[in-house]
Amino acid sequence: MRLILASGSVARQALLKASGLPFAVCPAQVEEGPVRDHGKASRQSAQTVALELAQAKALAVSGDHPGALVIGADQMLSCDGVWFEKPLTYAAARGQLVALRGRTHHLHSAVVLCRDGHILWRHVSTPTLTMRHFSDAVMETCLAADGGACLHCVGSYRLEGPGIQFFERIEGTHDALLGLPMLPLLAALRDMEMLRK
Repeated sequence: MRLILASGSVARQALLKASGLPFAVCPAQVEEGPVRDHGKASRQSAQTVALELAQAKALAVSGDHPGALVIGADQMLSCDGVWFEKPLTYAAARGQLVALRGRTHHLHSAVVLCRDGHILWRHVSTPTLTMRHFSDAVMETCLAADGGACLHCVGSYRLEGPGIQFFERIEGTHDALLGLPMLPLLAALRDMEMLRK
């Protein structure tokens, strides 16, 4: 059975590749704004919205690949009830980093498995991260060193890059922090007999 990752995320692809699993990549074309807006309007948790987005991505790709097992994933960031999205501009990135500086936030990393339009498994891991009181100079140096990649990351940082300098404490697995909780995913694949036990 074919395994497809419905994500263009380089970090997710690297995690899946490192596990030794053969897979194809087919980034989902899903309009995320309406899903988030509905989640906010109906007072859903960030975890629930992350799962809904992961599910929407898996379902979108599943329809074009009959019989394939599709992995959908998404990540939301929340801090004291406020949701953060990808900043897309340096001004927005600075604003997010200032808002998160010296505070604790949560990354909600959701992953789902789907086949032929049916969700077979869902999971969310929630690492906890505490930023230190970094200076504006450190913020500017890290933003410049990241080469714009952080503009496509919730919270405006990449833990696998210069963004690691913003933190004083991180609780959670490395894979969940990068957006794909691998141990639960691999366990689910074993349970589905996609992998040997």
